[in-house]
Amino acid sequence: MESKILFLDLDGTLLNDRKELTDGNRQAISDAIGRGHRVVIASGRPLKSVRAQAARFGLDAPGCYAIAYNGAVVYDFTQQRQIFRRSMEPDDLYTVFDEARRRGIYIQTYDREDVVIEPGSSTEYAERYCARIQLEYRVIADVRKDLSEMPVKALSIDFDGQEKTDAFRRWILSEMPGRLDSYFSDKHFLEIVPAGVNKGQGILKLCELLGVPPERSVAAGDEANDMDMIRTAGVGAAMSNAIPELKAAADYVTRRDNNHDGVAEIIARFLP
Repeated sequence: MESKILFLDLDGTLLNDRKELTDGNRQAISDAIGRGHRVVIASGRPLKSVRAQAARFGLDAPGCYAIAYNGAVVYDFTQQRQIFRRSMEPDDLYTVFDEARRRGIYIQTYDREDVVIEPGSSTEYAERYCARIQLEYRVIADVRKDLSEMPVKALSIDFDGQEKTDAFRRWILSEMPGRLDSYFSDKHFLEIVPAGVNKGQGILKLCELLGVPPERSVAAGDEANDMDMIRTAGVGAAMSNAIPELKAAADYVTRRDNNHDGVAEIIARFLP
């Protein structure tokens, strides 16, 4: 049987609610790799966080890859380097920061390995986000002057509801068409990325670089930012704990959720 590539979202898919890898998923992944299949972490998280999780679960070995920042970065663990990167345009970043401040909405971005916020942003939100992905944050004076390189995305957060961030998303899509895309990776997290950046494009880019037809890929996810990924893959699987919209778009919906070896179920069915 031809080898396949398995693209796995992290939170709510590969990891259980305690941010752990179940024994059943761990064994199934190990067996799939042993049969010659590739396994790729595909996450909205920053690359540093994705690399840390890959190392934690043994998915940073030669032949393993990662898609970070929702597809803006593709990373090769064999070469230990980024093999694809798509950055935001400066004016687009500055515009969304200005509008977020005007609306009183928390927004952050990234500078190389760091989460960064400007003065006046909620340190409570930054701390809660960074605790979730096990990173640190730092405060910079001005995104216009103090970034060492242009970031690949920004992130708006509201832990108190979705009304403000949903309105912000609609503003981004209406005011910046062809420049920025925006979608939720969690009910609290609004992703803001260059137009065309998504996990589905990450699949296409990695398949192109590896010379593997996308039809030989399987992808699994649970949230809105996984939609393009499961639509692009040869087989798109939604976890039983996924949002209804993702289940409706999927080729397959698992019987077991992320706490009960749902990924192992996908591997048994589609990567024998």
